[in-house]
Amino acid sequence: MAKKTRLTKVAQGIGAAVGRADRAAHQVAKVAAAAQDELARLRKDVQALTKKVKKATERLKRAAR
Repeated sequence: MAKKTRLTKVAQGIGAAVGRADRAAHQVAKVAAAAQDELARLRKDVQALTKKVKKATERLKRAAR
């Protein structure tokens, strides 16, 4: 097998670093997508709770009359 030149070794190191960075970027994107879904779900829950509180206060106002 031919001897690896210094340029080949450096190129291999650069390629490995790019691969690691790409993998990390994919993992971050995956986590970000999951967080975005979770945030949307929480937003819906907060809206539902706000609606319930509003209805409850209306009922209490009517009952207090």
